[in-house]
Amino acid sequence: MGLFEQLTGGLVKTKQAFVDKVTGIVTGKKPIDEELFEELEAALVQADIGVQTALNLVANLRKKAKTDGLREAGELRGYLEEEINKILKEGGHELVLDKDMLNIILMVGVNGAGKTTTIGKLSYRLRKKGHKVLVAAADTFRAAAIDQLQIWCERAGVDIVKHKEGSDPAAVVFDAIQAAKARKVGVLIIDTAGRLQNKTNLIEELKKIRRILERECPGSRQEILLTLDATTGQNALSQAKIFSEAVGVNGVVLTKLDGTAKGGVILGIQDEYKLPVKFIGTGEKIENLEEFDAEIFSRALLG
Repeated sequence: MGLFEQLTGGLVKTKQAFVDKVTGIVTGKKPIDEELFEELEAALVQADIGVQTALNLVANLRKKAKTDGLREAGELRGYLEEEINKILKEGGHELVLDKDMLNIILMVGVNGAGKTTTIGKLSYRLRKKGHKVLVAAADTFRAAAIDQLQIWCERAGVDIVKHKEGSDPAAVVFDAIQAAKARKVGVLIIDTAGRLQNKTNLIEELKKIRRILERECPGSRQEILLTLDATTGQNALSQAKIFSEAVGVNGVVLTKLDGTAKGGVILGIQDEYKLPVKFIGTGEKIENLEEFDAEIFSRALLG
């Protein structure tokens, strides 16, 4: 099954929540007036794309309607789809790796977002592409986090560097860097804690890890990927804000996209926070991690 078919099936609920409600407003011969724009704005917010993104989209449509002399609701549909496509295609989505140096991928995100699973899937994907991958188990505080990560590493066929539960995450990262250098590893993926309820400590831990990476691997290619659970809708947007401000996120992995009605959140992530979605989770198997393709996603969402 191709990505388009997977997404078309997985986005059924999102399409019902997004396309059916939103595009239903911009059809027919209803007059274009302020009441129509307010109705559209409310529908966009309910589709979990985020308040600011909804306001931006409607503001752009107001301008188009005025400059192009549009009179009927149906005339707005093409413009709305064009604006949505523009958001989806913003930013560079591809994960770029340099074969001549150590590439470091720091995985961040709250507990329960699917970070451990994503690390396993990403490790498997990169190994299949010929990269030598090492994983650092730096989420040392969550019960069973290290054991769960080890299981996924075994499935993916990659090595793991770990310490005992409760160890200093920064020490794990330091040892993993030395191991990566000694073993001539091409990609080091680092798992991190995700305890947002203790936000200050979490952010300080992440900053400490960043300092070690800068000190021990100056000039290395670093990606900071935020794992977001699509089923949380607009909560995912607040997580994007917190982690972006704390550690400077490069991109997003959007998990659990299949089976949620809240896939519209991808628009807010890219429009409001300018974070490119680089991968999407399309199922539970180790192969179910796909590079985000804006054109395919757009076709699957809008039809």
